[in-house]
Amino acid sequence: MPSQHDAHGDDGCPKCGHTETDVGTISTTGGGLSKMFDIQTNEFQVVSCLNCGYSELYRDTGSAGSDIVDVFLG
Repeated sequence: MPSQHDAHGDDGCPKCGHTETDVGTISTTGGGLSKMFDIQTNEFQVVSCLNCGYSELYRDTGSAGSDIVDVFLG
């Protein structure tokens, strides 16, 4: 579900300057046994620009989505 962030005074997307984003989550495997048994051990939040599609991954540390969007937008 897209979350739109249109805050005034932010720098915007690092590539195009747009201020609307989508925040999602992905899970990945680690190495060793977790990879062999396909156990998802790493979780990341993905912030993507709705205009150009540029995306950044942030390790999921329990931070609120809006905090990560603020980091992405500068």
